[in-house]
Amino acid sequence: MTVSLYDRLGGYDALATFATMVVGTAQTDELLGRFWANRNEDTNARDLQSLIDYLVRETGGQMYYKGRDMAMAHKGMGITDADWTRFIEIVVNVAGQLGVGPDEGGEVMGFLDTLKADIVGA
Repeated sequence: MTVSLYDRLGGYDALATFATMVVGTAQTDELLGRFWANRNEDTNARDLQSLIDYLVRETGGQMYYKGRDMAMAHKGMGITDADWTRFIEIVVNVAGQLGVGPDEGGEVMGFLDTLKADIVGA
């Protein structure tokens, strides 16, 4: 029996912690913080939950994701290659802090690579 990436990453709580740490770091980042400027706490909380739901579903967990696709969710935001690179640095750092193994980390990075074209320059 194959164990899902979701289970190998630690399940819902681990993914929620990961997403919360990544978003929290990005919100206060000198480059990326502008994407959360002038947004209220409720909007940020809904977006974070949507990200958690998306990550759970995409890694093999049992979650219904009712958000928009990545292209639509990021359309008009003006996300640049530099923004993407900084975001990936944050992801790698947080994954390291949480002890994500190289196999799982590689799978996550491979998945993120498939999203870049829908997010950068959308």
